[in-house]
Amino acid sequence: MEDKKADIFNCGKELFSSKGFKDTNVSDITKMAGIAVGTFYKYYSSKEKLFLEIFQNENVMLKQSIMKSVDLNEEPIRLIKKLMSLNISGMNSNPILREWYNRDVFSKIEQEYREDNGVAKFDFVYNIFFELVNQWQAEGKIRKDIDGELIMGFFLSIINIDNHKEEIGLQHFPHIIDYLAEFIMKGLMVE
Repeated sequence: MEDKKADIFNCGKELFSSKGFKDTNVSDITKMAGIAVGTFYKYYSSKEKLFLEIFQNENVMLKQSIMKSVDLNEEPIRLIKKLMSLNISGMNSNPILREWYNRDVFSKIEQEYREDNGVAKFDFVYNIFFELVNQWQAEGKIRKDIDGELIMGFFLSIINIDNHKEEIGLQHFPHIIDYLAEFIMKGLMVE
């Protein structure tokens, strides 16, 4: 049984990576996996559910890779700028994670996630960074008077600005991300 689920997962990942979410359908996945369409629905109630599971898996792997590549004891402003930069480049280079920026696709998937897990549960995107924020607050490196979830909202807004880089101006965009991360961190630092 688990082999079939793994086959569906792996075939879905391959097809979503090569064709994108919108151009992949359940019959494509089942054909590649060598199973009946009905078998797919024994494991996943929809294409969106499969995609979200794949997306979450890819996201966790990216975050783990990022966290292994940085020195968590580095000065907070420099570290957060690195984390933001690595996250954006990692998402842009992964065809599954890049779907985050396709608002037509991801808003539908996000809605399903919220229905299944509740509004407050859509935090897997920054759970590792959230732990870091909590650690910095406990160590007195950043302000404690601002809720950790609000701080994460500041950083999530930087990531979402990527959806508007053409409107902002591509020539300025990388610098804007860098400065916004710096400005946010300077505002959070304990004086």
